[in-house]
Amino acid sequence: MPPAADTTASARTGARPQTERPSAPAKYLGVLFAVAIAAAAVNLRPVVTSLGPLLDPVRADLGMSSTLAGLLAAVPSLCFALFGFLAPAAARRIGPIAVITAGMGAITAGVLARSFAGGTAVFLLLTALALAGVAVSNVLLPVVIKRYFPEKVGPMIGLYSMALSAGTALAALVSVPLTSALGGDWRYGLGVWAGLGALALVLWLPVLIAKRERGERAGSAGAPAKLPITRSRTAWAMAGYFGLQATGAYVVMGFLSKIFQDSGIDKGTSGALLAVTMVIGVPVSFVLPNLAARRGDQRLFVVVLASFGIAGYAGLAFAPAGAPWVWAVLVGLSNCAFPLVLTMIGLRARTAGGVAQLSVFAQGVGYLISIPGPILVGWIYQATGRWYGPLGFLALLLVPQMLFGLRAARARHIEDEAVHPAERVKA
Repeated sequence: MPPAADTTASARTGARPQTERPSAPAKYLGVLFAVAIAAAAVNLRPVVTSLGPLLDPVRADLGMSSTLAGLLAAVPSLCFALFGFLAPAAARRIGPIAVITAGMGAITAGVLARSFAGGTAVFLLLTALALAGVAVSNVLLPVVIKRYFPEKVGPMIGLYSMALSAGTALAALVSVPLTSALGGDWRYGLGVWAGLGALALVLWLPVLIAKRERGERAGSAGAPAKLPITRSRTAWAMAGYFGLQATGAYVVMGFLSKIFQDSGIDKGTSGALLAVTMVIGVPVSFVLPNLAARRGDQRLFVVVLASFGIAGYAGLAFAPAGAPWVWAVLVGLSNCAFPLVLTMIGLRARTAGGVAQLSVFAQGVGYLISIPGPILVGWIYQATGRWYGPLGFLALLLVPQMLFGLRAARARHIEDEAVHPAERVKA
């Protein structure tokens, strides 16, 4: 009787009984896949955060001005926008796993090669190569999670977010002591991070071989008709919120260590302070999405995180060495707008296809919005020689960020907005 009941149940659900218990190789592949996703996430920020604490010796060696340093801080946003838009097309052609694997290769090659750069232009170009790998992986890792871990999306997104925050903090914390241990040359201190990329690449290659994913399958699986997403006010608000939070995040990653060093704090401690702003995101990236998803809207979180940022920037402007650990924590909490916006992207669409389209739009447009911010911060600092202006600028940006966030956080779905007016009337 029990076997017959199982067979009947399987017939009703369309499931095959033998697929209910994955084989041992399938379980091992699933574990390897999860580890590979975490390893890839760890590599998504050290390209940037390993550079912040070493910015002064890099500038001195390469003859880089403050304005060019601001451009360097803007390069991540430019690359994320450009290559983020290209990632879905590449995934449709060869599959997202293949694109992410190539991304890990680009990160490894770019990080290693830029440590041998002899001038600013080559350094920027090779940094852009590494960031191209970061950009495509940034966009496609959530897609891979939704496709291959459909019943574990929450835990896997949590793993992804925590690994990303951990990699960010690790690079900020150990870049200076690691450089000192390697003889004091910034080239070794930056180049050593290619090892993390190589490890991730080694993990992704067997996943690529085992899955044997085809581009046509990857692009067509459950793909809905393309939404006219530019008609959605929520999508535009999400892009604005994403862009302004990215502006603050990349200015902090690029300049926070310098702000503390200019106040008299040594390089090692300034790196540790930057690490605090990043490591605070490890637990918050796990807790905040769960809390935000339980509410109908997320406006409370938008306001609270912006308030933390205003307080942190004020402290950095007027007493950077007075309570540096407090300011680091406050700024780090403010930067947790990133996991919040990722959560909201998932909540503002009804389908996985809608989420994917909203993610590409919000991140692509958002990173374009964030490009001028780091350049302006570098220019203001070079013109004034002080941090009051740049930090005041960042505090002011939190006002429109909060306004965009309040609109994006309302309980809406882009499918209800991104439709032709005639279709809306018919509905």
